[in-house]
Order: sequence, then C-alpha cells, then structure tokens
Amino acid sequence: MTIGNQGDIYSELGITPIINAIGSVTMLGGSTPIPEVTIAMERAGESYIPLIELEEKAGAVVADMIDVPAAYITSGAGSALTLAAAAVMAGDDDNLIQQLPDTTGMKNEILIQKRQRYWYDRCLEASGARLVNFGTDDETTREDLFNAITENTAAVHFYMVEQEPDSKALSLEETIEIAHEKGVPVLVDAAGQIYPLDLFGKYVRMGADFQCIAAKYMGASQSTGLALGTEEMIRKISKQSFVGYEGRRIRGIGRPHKVDRQEMVGVVAAVRHWMTINHEERLASIEKRSGSIIKILTGIDGVQVSMMDNIIGHQPFGVQLRIDEKITGLSLQDIVDELKAGTPPIWTRVREDEDFISLHIFGLKEGEEEIVGSRIAELLR
Repeated sequence: MTIGNQGDIYSELGITPIINAIGSVTMLGGSTPIPEVTIAMERAGESYIPLIELEEKAGAVVADMIDVPAAYITSGAGSALTLAAAAVMAGDDDNLIQQLPDTTGMKNEILIQKRQRYWYDRCLEASGARLVNFGTDDETTREDLFNAITENTAAVHFYMVEQEPDSKALSLEETIEIAHEKGVPVLVDAAGQIYPLDLFGKYVRMGADFQCIAAKYMGASQSTGLALGTEEMIRKISKQSFVGYEGRRIRGIGRPHKVDRQEMVGVVAAVRHWMTINHEERLASIEKRSGSIIKILTGIDGVQVSMMDNIIGHQPFGVQLRIDEKITGLSLQDIVDELKAGTPPIWTRVREDEDFISLHIFGLKEGEEEIVGSRIAELLR
C-alpha cells in the first residue's frame, strides 16, 4: 500500500503525509470524517441558513437521538467546557456575560478533585473561572466536597473515564448528590464516553447539569463537539456562544468558538450514524486489524505484544508493544524515532511513565496496520 494521490494536496505545500498509529490526537488532525458526514457537510454548504435557528434545531435532533433534555453543537469538547464554565458564572445576565472573563462580583470558583486534575481542565479557566482543588492526591471523601463548597462556588467539575475507574475518587453519584444539596451545578468532562451507547449522555441522565462530548470520535470533523445538559444549562450556554454574540449582539467570550453550518450538519450525521451502525461488526473489524499487527510481531526475540481488551469509549482494542532492550538493541523511543524517520513516516509515542508503545487502529486506513507491523518487525529483526 502506498500513499498515492491522497497526499498530493499536502505535497503541494511541502508537507509529507504520515501514517497515524497513535490514534485520535489533536496534533495529527483528530479524525477522518466518515462518508456520511462529508456528504452531509457538502450538501449543507449549498445554502445559507440562520445559525441561531440551526443550532437550536440541530441540538434538538441530537438530544432526541441520545435521550437527553438538550444539546448544543460546539467547536470541540474543550469549547463546550469553556462555554459551560461561563454559563455557570454569568447565567442569563447579559451584563455579566459581557463582563467575562472579568469575574468581579460573580461566583467564580469551580471545584475539582485534586486527584482528577488533568491536561484539559485549562479549558474551564479560559472563561475566567478559578479552579479550586478539594481532597488530596491519595483520596477524596464526601466531607472534602461538602466542606469545599462556599458562597463563591459556581460549579463542581468531574472528569469521567469509565475505562479507568478510580476507587479513591469521590464518585459522580456522590458528587451530584452533595453539590445539588447545596444548590451547585455539576459539570462533567466525558469527551470520549460514547460507547457502549448507554454511556452517551449517561451523566446528564444521572443528574449532572452538563457533560461534553468530542464529536471527532464518531467520525465528525475534529473541530466539533457537543454540550449536553439540562434545558436551563444549554440555554445559558447558547447565550455565551458565537451565535449569541452575533445574533443577540451581546459580546460574550464565545465569539472565537465559531462552528459553521456544514460542521453542525456533519455532527448530526455523525451522531445518527453512531446510534444506528452495527457496533459488533465495528469492534470485530478493529479487533481483527489489531490481531494482524500481533501476528506480524509474534515470535521476534525480545518482543512482547498483547491485545488491549478495552471496548469502552472511542478507541477499542489496539496493541501494546513491549521490548527487551538487551535483546533488541533498541529502546522504545528508538523505535518511535526510527518509524517517524521512515518513508512514509509512521507516528507512534511512548507516554510518560509507561513501558510500552500503544498502537491504535483509529487513525489507520485499511491496510496500514500491515505497514505498521511490518516496519516495526524490520527494525526489531
């Protein structure tokens, strides 16, 4: 398999296309829109439409498909977090909406478990909110949250990763119970929690006021996401958004968070596809392709390969590659560097504190798993 004409548009710019074995990562483009999405986006581009109305109608269709009270299309899950933080601070007050990111006179603290701090909680701070830790690095108790809520608390944030349950963290159920008892809304980052299908919107159905989803994981463009929540929360988010800025002439912080009509329609198509496809067939195909890499690498001295058994979320299965440097003469980082320097370049990575390379199928075109496996085998032999 060769790159062929698909790379011509990048070659014209002096850029070499790569094979993405890392998975769905923003720095490599996030996703490849599925045909259903690209067709819908092309059709949507043929006409102009009032975007306030399109946001409302498209959100209603998505909310109905996934059984939540309301939904809103955003420019990615990170955008949804920023808009939600703005919504819990400024609410319906146009003067406060225009005052942000200056939070003077507002409840501006968003509580987050210390052991749940993560790379993307920065998106909440972009609104002007201040993140306040509760609990310790070791654990979080009910009392920690109860005592952390003050008159300045605008919301409690929860980072949800179903694939890696944390028994030492305060559960979402307890978080909702305590926060709502004190009249404080709960925000949930659940960007990749889209499978099994009962996870899609689950946290709003549990009682959270908001959760975000990254639509790229369903085959929409990577610049799109979803805010799901109560009707009140989504109404407030809409007022912070770019259509609120232009349509209502209220200068909120959401003006840079623009979503085009093509993208909105593409998200609807992606959700419809995700909710109706045969997921057993999807998973079987990914498992088989992961198995192809394992088959190529099995039996090489100093090499250990295993199938990841996770099917929750957006990146199921995949392969974990471990090596014995004394036998192979190469470190994991050597392999990453050699693959990246090859033709075509293959991108992988070694995460901090991990002793393996994860190879994901998400970003691989059909047949590229064979190239990845063969190139690694060449290096290790």
